Amino acid sequence: MTIVHKTLAQIKREGGGTVDRRKLRATADADIARMIADDPDLAPDLSTLGSPLPDVCGLRRKLGLTQSAFASRIRVPLATVRNWEQGRTYPDPAAVALLTILDREPRAALRALAS
Repeated sequence: MTIVHKTLAQIKREGGGTVDRRKLRATADADIARMIADDPDLAPDLSTLGSPLPDVCGLRRKLGLTQSAFASRIRVPLATVRNWEQGRTYPDPAAVALLTILDREPRAALRALAS
């Protein structure tokens, strides 16, 4: 796989960029690791992520709740909790804040959410 570096001006002059979605889906983690090893500038800047993502499944189990009960208590759809736990989607910043509060002050958070 060849990486072509272009400026934004070059891309605009050529009519905009396109994404080969089939090729993108076929890119494996090993391909990405190899590309980063070849050109470290391709690695994402993980320092911009802020705090680590919460362990939703671990938190839910710590609270002794089923997925359904946890979803109901924090007022999100059950599918959202499942997606978070399975890594298909990630909590938005507000949800991360709520999950952090639940992790650090579970009784107070659950009491506040119950009222």
